[in-house]
Amino acid sequence: MNPLQKIGAFTAALAAAFGTAYGVGTAFGPLDQETTAAGHSESHSPEPAKKPPAGDLLPAGLQVSQDGYSLDLETTAVPAGKRSTLRFVVRDADGDPVTRYRTAHGKQLHLILASRELTTYRHLHPVRAADGTWSTPVDLPAAGGYRVFADFVPAAETEGLTLGSDLTVTGPYRASEPPAPAATTTVDGYTVALKGTLTAGGESDLAFTVRRDGRPVTDLEPYLGAYGHLVALRSGDLAYLHVHPHEEAVGDATSGPEVSFAATAPSTGTYRLFLDFKVDGTVRTAAFTVRTGTQAAPEADPGTHEEETPHGH
Repeated sequence: MNPLQKIGAFTAALAAAFGTAYGVGTAFGPLDQETTAAGHSESHSPEPAKKPPAGDLLPAGLQVSQDGYSLDLETTAVPAGKRSTLRFVVRDADGDPVTRYRTAHGKQLHLILASRELTTYRHLHPVRAADGTWSTPVDLPAAGGYRVFADFVPAAETEGLTLGSDLTVTGPYRASEPPAPAATTTVDGYTVALKGTLTAGGESDLAFTVRRDGRPVTDLEPYLGAYGHLVALRSGDLAYLHVHPHEEAVGDATSGPEVSFAATAPSTGTYRLFLDFKVDGTVRTAAFTVRTGTQAAPEADPGTHEEETPHGH
């Protein structure tokens, strides 16, 4: 570990232990190394990756470079509680910016931001400039470490990629933890109930029922090609799960109260589920904590509605 890394590690330890300002180490300049789940380090502006051998599969979002594409996060730190601009570039195997994409779920690129504690979540759709630079306004409420996920399909490919990189949100830091598992949660007066069990190492069916004032909501509006959009992240390393709606097209679906998905969990552990649904022109996010192999008791989660998960789309 080089001296700058030691300084950053010491700063993070102080922030976690005493609630001091997160990101004070940036006074010495951003760290240029990022540790991946496999224990290797990669530079912030990574060398273009070569395609891995067939069968060498990892959960999505753990790598900054994969299959010849790299996520170059130009903005590495933003202040907590202030509107800022996040900029990044997707580069190909030659290091050139990618400027052509396929449309998937209604957008050329989906950007997911999540705090390391998985209590803050944003699903954003940035704008791409002619030179390939993507940008989006962000306003993140709490200081700490965040993960940025870019979900996209290059025009030259048929399969999508999810690349991840780290973002620092500076300011006074207070450690937090996600709520305990529960089968229901409430956001903006809507109660969402989860049915299904996440299974490690296999595909699971997850169904969400939306109600308001005890009545089923049957006027869900189309959002990203379906009546709901689900993102699932593994606690700890924030692996990005592969999730697919059971209905690929809105025309094949009903407009509520239930939306369902197939999710594949790569391992045992705790996961956070973020369900986006749209009613009256507004997208809301219902968040759940689940553990593999466990069906949560059907009781309300009093803490979830306090999270910074809704809106920001």
